[in-house]
Amino acid sequence: MHPDQLDVSPSTVRKLVDVQFPQWRGLPVSRVASQGTVNAVFRIGDELAARFPLEPGDPDQTRRWLETEAVAARELLGSTRFATPEPVAIGAPGAEYPLPWSVQTWVPGDIADRADPGGSVAFARDLAEFIRGVRSIPTRGRVFTGHGRGGDLKAHDAWMATCFERSERLLDVPRLRRIWAALRELPRGATEDVMNHKDLIPGNVVVSDGRLAGVLDVGGLGPADPALDLVGAWHLLQTEPRRAFRGALGCGDLEWERGKAWAFQQSMGVVWYYVDSNPAMSRMGRRTLERIAAETS
Repeated sequence: MHPDQLDVSPSTVRKLVDVQFPQWRGLPVSRVASQGTVNAVFRIGDELAARFPLEPGDPDQTRRWLETEAVAARELLGSTRFATPEPVAIGAPGAEYPLPWSVQTWVPGDIADRADPGGSVAFARDLAEFIRGVRSIPTRGRVFTGHGRGGDLKAHDAWMATCFERSERLLDVPRLRRIWAALRELPRGATEDVMNHKDLIPGNVVVSDGRLAGVLDVGGLGPADPALDLVGAWHLLQTEPRRAFRGALGCGDLEWERGKAWAFQQSMGVVWYYVDSNPAMSRMGRRTLERIAAETS
């Protein structure tokens, strides 16, 4: 999925675990089938998950990022009734893997891209409850840093231009350009930053019996535009549940449209970037764009 992507095999994970965490030597190691784009994930026994960054990088910088993720995960832990991973350990580079890696608790259930809950109003209300819980976490004076989604929509114009160019043979780009031209003009308004999960896509949402059971990939938790987590409305929900979700959150028109804009920005990137390397992720982006286009005059 990425240039120079690191290869992580079960045998490599087995060696790293046995050497660095001998208390887990008796636990089986197995690869987790995942559409994730940042980490290779392996189960250790029934209760642990090991995450290995896929892109090459500086080991010290990678460790700092893993430590930052762990802090964010602990801040979210217990803030809602839904399960989220708890940090357990950070591993060191080994002979066959050059970067630090992390271990966290396993969250049981089915990933939403396999157990699609998009037609469930009850699930939609669960998702709204999770977002309310995340928003209730105090920012303690923190604000959006200016990196990634969650700040100024217009700051993404250059990236969107690249996405439109790369999508010419994949999507109805003239129509999508018109949609973005309107969405990018949406003002932020007077709202202050609130805490967001920042990546509520199907691969990060865990479902059990058609209801929200947990949320993964929580290391990006942080302050941003209150509309950012509304991306889940288009990534995860069909029309009627999406309306129930909006009602449960009490979203006004501007916040709702900005949430649509963030979902649009994310989806334009994943369609072309992962069209060959991660087709399921690319299909998710297409579906989200179709939902947005259907609700855009």
